[in-house]
Amino acid sequence: MSISKESELLGMQKASKAVAYTLREMIKYAQAGMTTKELDEYGAKILSDFGAKSAPHLTYGFPGWNCISVDNEFCHGIPSEKRILKEGDLINIDVSAELDGFWADNGASFIIGKDINQHQKLVDASKEILQKALNNIKGGVKIADIGYIMETEAKKRGFKVIKNLGGHGIGRSLHEQPDEIMNYKNRFDQRRFKKNSVVAIETFISTTSTYATELNDGWTMVGNKGGYMAQHEHTIVVTDGKPIILTEANGILN
Repeated sequence: MSISKESELLGMQKASKAVAYTLREMIKYAQAGMTTKELDEYGAKILSDFGAKSAPHLTYGFPGWNCISVDNEFCHGIPSEKRILKEGDLINIDVSAELDGFWADNGASFIIGKDINQHQKLVDASKEILQKALNNIKGGVKIADIGYIMETEAKKRGFKVIKNLGGHGIGRSLHEQPDEIMNYKNRFDQRRFKKNSVVAIETFISTTSTYATELNDGWTMVGNKGGYMAQHEHTIVVTDGKPIILTEANGILN
């Protein structure tokens, strides 16, 4: 969506606060020995307290309230009573929701307890790359040029990007134009970021894979060549200068 009046900005701020706070609290709450279902229910309660509705559940009938992916799962992981978190697990939580007709989206990858499996370098790369992308987004900038920054920064650190997952426009629904804000430079993509538009910018940084493929459950995605992936995501408003980071309260880049 494009923000054209104060009430729209306030609506987006409210929805973004709900998802940002939920994500932050879920990250704090997550610990070894807990099931991903317990973690999901905890997040669902927080969203509900805000009066917000789970976006994947509402839009796609997702069998959970938040996407929780563990280790080799890249994204869209289904919360389960069978999946117990362990020390050193790489976990990704993606929280998106609708509140009073406005939609917001954010996500983060982090490690449960101590980094016994050496995932921190990947997590840090994803955070740094999102920060660099956000620093360079403003009205008039080519979408493909941000993809170029993401891919180049990933390569510099010895990582790859996933080429079939990307950020997207958001606001009055979960996915809007511009769709496919990719983590690499598509030289045929001539689109530019527009001032006042609302977009969800997300990284998909991986150790060995370049594509994500869906498992038989119809949701969970893993890498075409295995390995691990980290994702960090903010919902922002594009301006003439630095973007307004609507989901900043999640603290994922701190």
